Amino acid sequence: MTRTAEKINALVREDGSMVDALEAIRQTADENGGEVQWGDVSDELTSGQWGRLIEKGVLIDGDEGFEIADRDAYDEALDDDPDSIAADVDIDEEQTQWSQWDKLAAVGSVLLMIGYWLESVRETVGGTIDMVMAPLDAALPFYAVILAVALLTGLYSTLLQANLMNPEVIGKYQQRMKSMQDKQKDVRERKQEAEERGASDAEIERLENEMEEVREEQMEAMAENIGMFKEQFRPMVWIMLFTIPLFLWMYWKILGGHVSQTEMTMIMPIIGEVALNEGLLGPMWAWIVWYFLCSMGFTQLLRKALNIDMTPTGT
Repeated sequence: MTRTAEKINALVREDGSMVDALEAIRQTADENGGEVQWGDVSDELTSGQWGRLIEKGVLIDGDEGFEIADRDAYDEALDDDPDSIAADVDIDEEQTQWSQWDKLAAVGSVLLMIGYWLESVRETVGGTIDMVMAPLDAALPFYAVILAVALLTGLYSTLLQANLMNPEVIGKYQQRMKSMQDKQKDVRERKQEAEERGASDAEIERLENEMEEVREEQMEAMAENIGMFKEQFRPMVWIMLFTIPLFLWMYWKILGGHVSQTEMTMIMPIIGEVALNEGLLGPMWAWIVWYFLCSMGFTQLLRKALNIDMTPTGT
């Protein structure tokens, strides 16, 4: 994309009515041999739009008036890909809607979290999971069992995020907010410039009204951005649904005295010998720190190995 086309796209994102202004200038230039003067188009666009086109270099000095700096790029930006210069980012709100299963997973996660405070729930969940994890627990020391659990949770967390979170939708939300911020910045700069050159009260008032409209649009967009948080949190409820029972099982094993005394100690890198139920980072026990270190490391390795990129599209 040429520099002129990029400037036109940016202007249209800032002001959706600029498309009509650009079309009026093109038609007038065709009728006048390639040049256009303010008097020819004053009924079709505002003085602010005219000034922005000159300021951005879309219009340059001609023999008697102004001419389009790069006519080919100008035509390409207006004709070839109209969607690329849309003022608003098109977001399908239905894409961020949670299914009935997502909502059930969220409820299940909340109910399982009660196990951290109620011993009866912890005993039930821990005993149930122990029937599945018992062979692994019998074959490995418990710090290695925690490492294996971290590998398992890292694997399904990565896969769930890759399949349930749409980076394109999140990128669109972020793009819309950036467009709003750029538009607000542009209006603020134009208002400051108008004040410095001693513009008329009418122009200052028009710019103030335009800035207020941008603020209102930004507030509406922020309210709609709840969809972005729903999209980001959707895989989390499933991750929590599968991870909380494993955490409760480890909690039940260590604090309930179901781990032998010899397996309660381990050599942790840098720190040295620690007990799994020993406070390591403030209120965090050593086994939790060990789990998170392993989980974060495995998650990064798995994302690289599976070539999974969760960066929002378009950022």
